[in-house]
Amino acid sequence: MRIHFSFVRAFFLLLSLGLSGVCHVAYAAPPSTGRYWVVLRDKAGVRFNPATYFAPQALARRQRQQLPLLDSTDFPVRPDYLRQVQAGVDSVAFVSRWFNAVSCRATPAQAAALRRLPCVRSIERCPDAPMLPAAQPGAPERGTPEVSAADHQLAFSQTASLGAADFRRAKLDGRGLRIAIFDVGFSGADQHAAFQHLRTGKRILATYDFLKKLPYVYAGGSHGTEVLSCIAGILPDGTALGLAPEAEFLLARTEQLHREQFAEEEAWLAAAEWADRQGVDIINSSLGYTSRRYFPEQMNGRNSLVARAAAMAVRKGILVVNAAGNDGLDPEWRTIGTPADGDSVLAVGGLDPDNYLHIGFSSYGPTADRRLKPNVTAYGTVLAAAPGGYVRTQGTSFASPLMAGFAACAWQQNRNLTAMQLFEKLQASANLYPYYDYAHGYGMPRASWFTADGPKKPPTAATFDFVAQADSMLAVIIRPGVGQVAARALPLYSDSVDVKAPSISKDKLAAVPAVGREELAPPVSDGAEKSPPAGATPALPDPPSYLYWHVSDRRGVLRTYEVLDVKQRAVLQIPLRNLHAGDTVQVHYRGSLLLIPPNEASALADGRGLRDYVAQGHTCCSGPKCAVARQCGRRYAPLQHGPQSDFLHSFLPGLCGRGRQI
Repeated sequence: MRIHFSFVRAFFLLLSLGLSGVCHVAYAAPPSTGRYWVVLRDKAGVRFNPATYFAPQALARRQRQQLPLLDSTDFPVRPDYLRQVQAGVDSVAFVSRWFNAVSCRATPAQAAALRRLPCVRSIERCPDAPMLPAAQPGAPERGTPEVSAADHQLAFSQTASLGAADFRRAKLDGRGLRIAIFDVGFSGADQHAAFQHLRTGKRILATYDFLKKLPYVYAGGSHGTEVLSCIAGILPDGTALGLAPEAEFLLARTEQLHREQFAEEEAWLAAAEWADRQGVDIINSSLGYTSRRYFPEQMNGRNSLVARAAAMAVRKGILVVNAAGNDGLDPEWRTIGTPADGDSVLAVGGLDPDNYLHIGFSSYGPTADRRLKPNVTAYGTVLAAAPGGYVRTQGTSFASPLMAGFAACAWQQNRNLTAMQLFEKLQASANLYPYYDYAHGYGMPRASWFTADGPKKPPTAATFDFVAQADSMLAVIIRPGVGQVAARALPLYSDSVDVKAPSISKDKLAAVPAVGREELAPPVSDGAEKSPPAGATPALPDPPSYLYWHVSDRRGVLRTYEVLDVKQRAVLQIPLRNLHAGDTVQVHYRGSLLLIPPNEASALADGRGLRDYVAQGHTCCSGPKCAVARQCGRRYAPLQHGPQSDFLHSFLPGLCGRGRQI
C-alpha cells in the first residue's frame, strides 16, 4: 500500500533536487547511525598493475574495443585516506574504485568530523530504510516437471520470435561470451536439470552474494534462476529457453526479496566492479528502482547511483541490458525505473506473445529528459526453469535476459564491436526501426540482421501512401494488393504528456509485481496433453500486421503515437491543424516506413497545404504513373500502382471530384 500526498511529494522533490550527488531520496528517517557516501579527494601516489588485478578476459575486452587498459577509475582508493575514514566511523560497508568513494555507517557527529578531513571531497547522507514497506510477494509456486504442449509452444516461440533458427544455422550460441546476472537469488540453479550443461562444462565461473558478503547465491529467491534460464536454460527434450546456452556466467546476488534499500544500489555497483574485473562482456540486470526511492522526474539516467554505475560499466566496454520495469499499469508511476533510464543502458520492454504488442504491465518511456525508452522489446510472458520444474511467468525481468542472450549471439558474430556499437546495431536490427514509440521502442530485434545474410534492407515497394484530403487532412491509404483487410484503433495510445496504459488483458496483468519481484504462475494445462513428441518442431505463426504511426517534434520527442489493426485500405486521417512547426509524421506498415519531414510538416501546419509537399518531390507519386493523375490530369496525391476504386474518390472528396489541383 502506498500513501500519496501531493504536498509531501512536492516538498521532498524540492529537497531531493537540491542534493547534487548520489543519494536522492523522498523521505528522511535519521537513526542514531546512518549510511553515508563519502567521496575522497584524489588518488595521488597510488600504484596499480592491471595485469595482476584484472582477469585476462577483462584486458582482452578492453583491447578489442580500443579502450585504455586502465584509467584513474580503475585505481584503488588511497590506503591512507581509507584508514582515516575507517578510524572515524562505526563501520565501512563498501569501497568503490570507480567513484573513489566509501560507503559507511556513522553518527551525525562522526559525519561532521569527516567533512573536516582534508582527504574528503564530499559526504552525503543516504537513508537506508524504505519509505514504505515493499510489496510482499507470496511464496513462489514450485514448478512442475511436466511441460504441456501450450507451454512447450511458448518456450519455442520466446526464442523463435527473435530468430533463434538464424542464430543456430550460423552456429551462434553465446560461446566465448561472459554474462553476469544481478538478481535476488538463484535458488535451485545449482541442481536444476535445465542447467546441467552449464555445470558439466564448468561455465558458472563465479558467484557472490554482495549483501551477505558470501560466495553462496543459491538461496534468497528463485527469480535469478528463472532469469538465467531465459538466457541458457534447456528443456529435457532439448528445446532452448534462451539464445546463449554456451555462454559463461557469473551470478551476483545484489537484491533483497522483501525490502528495497539504498544498500542494494551499492551492491549493484560492487557487483559491476567485480564483473568488470572478471572480464564480463554483458550484464543482465532484471532489477529496477522506482517510487519507493525516487520520483519520475528523477529518471534521467544521472540521479541514481545505479544508473551512474551502469554508465561506468559501459565505459569499460560492458553491454548493460536492463528490464524496463513492470509499472505500465500503475497510474502513479507508469514509466521506466533506474538503471533502465541510463542513456547507454539497453532497456527491454515486454511484448504480449498473443498479439506481439506491448504487454500491459511493461513500463513506458520516455525518460524524464525525454529520451527514447524502452530501446527494444521481447516476450514479456515466458516459460522458465524454477525449483521443481518449469513455470510460466510474466515480467520484463524475462524479456531482458532473452535480449541479453540475443546480444551475446550478435557479439559472438563480430567480437570487434564496441559495447555501444553493439547497442546501436541491436536497435537497428529491430523490426520497426527506424520507427519508434514509447511502448515498443524500436521493436523486436531480428537475428537475421546479424547472420551471414547480413542486414536486411527494407522492401523497395512502399505498402501505403500519404494522400491529401482537401487541404485539411492527411490520409494514409494501403496500396492495392497489400492489405485488403475500417482500421480498428488498438488500445495503445500516448502523447508526450500523458501515457495511457493499454487495456489488453488488463485484468490478468494488473497484479504483476515490480521488476525483480515477479511471481510465478503454474504451467498452462492442456488436460492430458503433455510435451510434443521428440523431434517435433512447433510452428511459429506469422505476427499480425499492424500500422504504427507517430508525430514527433523537432527534438524527436513524440507528441502522439498509436497502433492500428488494419482492416481496410483507408487506415488513418491526421488533421493538419494538429501538426506544429517542426513536427515529423512517421508511419510504419509491413516493413515500409514513410515520413513527412519537419519542414514539410511545418508547411502543412502553417496552412500552405499539401501542394508544396507534392511539388518538392517528397511523395511516392511518380508523374504519369500516379493513378489519380491519369484520371484527373494533375498531380494530386502520392497514389500509384493500379487503378483506384470509386471508394477512394468517395474517401477523398475535393480531389478529382472538384478538380482541385495541389
